[in-house]
Amino acid sequence: MHIFYTPDINSDTYILSEEESKHCIKVLRFQKGSLLNLVDGKGGLYDAIVEEAHPKRTRINILRVHENYGRRNHYLHIAIAPTKNIERLELFLEKATEIGIDEITPIICDRSERKEVKTERLNKVITTAVKQSIKAFYPKLNEAERFSDFIMKSKQSNKFIAHCIESKKSAIKDQFKLNSDYLVMIGPEGDFTSAEIDSAMKQNFVPISLGESRLRTETAALEACFEINFLNR
Repeated sequence: MHIFYTPDINSDTYILSEEESKHCIKVLRFQKGSLLNLVDGKGGLYDAIVEEAHPKRTRINILRVHENYGRRNHYLHIAIAPTKNIERLELFLEKATEIGIDEITPIICDRSERKEVKTERLNKVITTAVKQSIKAFYPKLNEAERFSDFIMKSKQSNKFIAHCIESKKSAIKDQFKLNSDYLVMIGPEGDFTSAEIDSAMKQNFVPISLGESRLRTETAALEACFEINFLNR
């Protein structure tokens, strides 16, 4: 199944961009009559057929629409401190999209080594993962925010902060509520500071443990993503 991401589709016909047209005709060797699928990022999966095979302007006709394709029974938001090596953050975004995630917010913490991120580049990683894993819902990637600002306006019902400091912490499974919404904060390579953890707890974030191993930032975020999705099966 060949998937094309078409967020602006709004009729029974669609013209692929020049880049996608080139990939469709020159790389995949599609011709008139070839079948393919489109996703709009808002829950729509489209069965489609090539009507005009042009390497710069391929015209597609829609045959059938599957609405709310792959909709999950919960909402997952991961707030993650950007890693010093941006490729590790990109790895998280790729795998989290494939596993299933709804929203991502980069958070700038006291110990963050990377203070800014380029969301345009990161969205390209998400787009590729959406097509690879046939996701009709496109995860929302927010602009980076300061930790202190982010915790003040977070609205999810179940809010968690994962950290490595020795203290009383819960497991996700012990705080789990079926068919709910979740927010998990993952800190930088040097972890959250004690002050940040205290501030988060005052905003009703529950401290959690992700196991006995000390995990890299992107690994911890993926562990949280996997565990919440697994519990909601």
